[in-house]
Amino acid sequence: MRQYELTVIFPTEEELFRLGKETVGADLAKHGAVEIKEEDKGDRPLAYPIKKKERGHYVLYTMNMDPLKIDHTEKAFKLNQNILKYLFVRVEA
Repeated sequence: MRQYELTVIFPTEEELFRLGKETVGADLAKHGAVEIKEEDKGDRPLAYPIKKKERGHYVLYTMNMDPLKIDHTEKAFKLNQNILKYLFVRVEA
């Protein structure tokens, strides 16, 4: 298990944000992430439009996860319409 940080940008609409956050949490748990910490970074303007959206709601996740499961998790995120962008980063100890 390695430690990762995941930044996810959700749409700012309340319903889409709530649904996106629920599915991300479920996908992480399904793919074996443990010790998931979630930090809400709030609503911010985007540097450029993504899916015709000018603003996004940022959430930072910190977790321990098997490196082999990252690809499966990313595939699930690509299919999720309630995620504008995401980025996995391995944390160096």
